[in-house]
Amino acid sequence: MPPPFRADHVGSLLRPQGLLDARAELASPSKMYSLEVPEAVKEAESQAIRDVVQLQLNKGIRPITDGEYARHIYYGGFFEKLSGFEARPDLRIPDAFRTDFPTTTGLARMGAKTRAAVVCTGRIGYKESPYLAEWLALRDSLPEQHLWKEAKMTIPTPNYQHIQLKPGTAWTPKSGYASDPEYLDDLAKCYAAELQTLYKHGLRNIQIDDPHLTYFCSPQFVQGCTKDGTDTDALLDLYIRTHNRLLRDLPKDLHVGVHLCRGNMAGSTHWVAGSYEKIAYKLFRETDYGTYLMEAELEDRGTVTAALREAAAVVAAAQEVGVEEALDSLALSPQCGFSSSSLAGGVGMTRERMWEKLGLVRSIAEEVWPGRS
Repeated sequence: MPPPFRADHVGSLLRPQGLLDARAELASPSKMYSLEVPEAVKEAESQAIRDVVQLQLNKGIRPITDGEYARHIYYGGFFEKLSGFEARPDLRIPDAFRTDFPTTTGLARMGAKTRAAVVCTGRIGYKESPYLAEWLALRDSLPEQHLWKEAKMTIPTPNYQHIQLKPGTAWTPKSGYASDPEYLDDLAKCYAAELQTLYKHGLRNIQIDDPHLTYFCSPQFVQGCTKDGTDTDALLDLYIRTHNRLLRDLPKDLHVGVHLCRGNMAGSTHWVAGSYEKIAYKLFRETDYGTYLMEAELEDRGTVTAALREAAAVVAAAQEVGVEEALDSLALSPQCGFSSSSLAGGVGMTRERMWEKLGLVRSIAEEVWPGRS
């Protein structure tokens, strides 16, 4: 199946200064899981979403997203709204986290002593939709109903908390769980319920953000897991199993993709390095996603077009199809979101530059796939 859009983007956009000012008191990482948001902040978020939706409509940018403006960070607002979870704003680094975990070791080098996380303390349940309010705010900012199918929402991966926390920390002994598969199976059920809820309210395009899958390409992560007694091959299989469980029995017209990257935090920080070859087979052959948003360099028009043709040739050879048929399975997007958190964007990134990049992606897609972008 061709992807929904030939020109895509990951979903997070640089926040306008007015929104950053309104959220200043919530900008501390220790408050990223706070459920108490002042009304003035909610109003600023709503206005910023309406404005950025209109900009995307004016500029012809698709898919249309809310820029993740209602979140402090891309994974915020999900786990803490499920029953059985409790936010812990100040878990000690490195004690509570996996040995040599790339993110926490990087934060430690920056001076961080603690990191917030969400820990399972009871049976996990879907008591309310974590992101329905966000979707309705985006949906209701669109002037016509036919545009609903041109919008996209992003959701963090179910293994986000589990992969970073030290074995035996993601769920406590009093939680009622006796194994990681049991814990992740209940999470997958909540994810499936969330996808169904959003679908029932008109959403047709969802992206699961799982940058941590790239950690399995990192020697540092693998070696740290070995020190902890964790088999990374078995862990990756468990996560793939969880992804596929949340994708079961979805409506045929609900598109779900997955986004991977090596990190794009403040200062263009990349947390890991390593070849995708270590996960490519399992990722492409064993997961059931409709699209895979992967990293690539964004250079000049000719370089990008040539890279697309080269990628099509690789796919054609592997699938034993023609190059044009292989090209029909590809699309183009920037490397990552423009602001994974509200704290900052990449080095040298401005709102003007952001729109330029999105416009370039759209323009190249119109050239490579005329009439289908």
